[in-house]
Amino acid sequence: MSKQKEDALVNESTGGEENENNQDQNAEEAVVSDDDVIDYSVKPEFYDPNLDDKDQLWVQKKKKGQYSDAVLSCPACFTTLCLECQRHEKYVTQYRAVFVVNCKIKKGQVSDKGSLKRKRVRKGGGRPAGGDESFSPVCCSVCETEVGVIDDDEIYHFFNVLPSEC
Repeated sequence: MSKQKEDALVNESTGGEENENNQDQNAEEAVVSDDDVIDYSVKPEFYDPNLDDKDQLWVQKKKKGQYSDAVLSCPACFTTLCLECQRHEKYVTQYRAVFVVNCKIKKGQVSDKGSLKRKRVRKGGGRPAGGDESFSPVCCSVCETEVGVIDDDEIYHFFNVLPSEC
């Protein structure tokens, strides 16, 4: 090949690279911001202005008009655990309930929570509670955090929960 043809081929190949570099720079300069892409005249797809009212109706339907001292949530993942509960008379951070949601009982394990023993006399039986009762741990079904115990009478005793006063 002649010297002129070789120089022409070299110029074409380097010129092609320069064109590609210029195209890349133009593409970087043409980046559009999110504000330019989003059309604010259209309502967002996942927004519901009536959602709070719908949630309130759901809670009222679940509670069936019953009074509760608090709505209990898991302290780790904020999952609702109980909509209807009663606060302990002496220990204000403890609650008891019969109907729960999102709770899992750890069968076969026994908990030794001494502060949960009830000292008053039960109706009907006349024997004091707490002496021979066993408690099984209760965990949040979502994150496995231990939130309380359940006794032999299937009453849940919550001591590791976040109450929201209702």
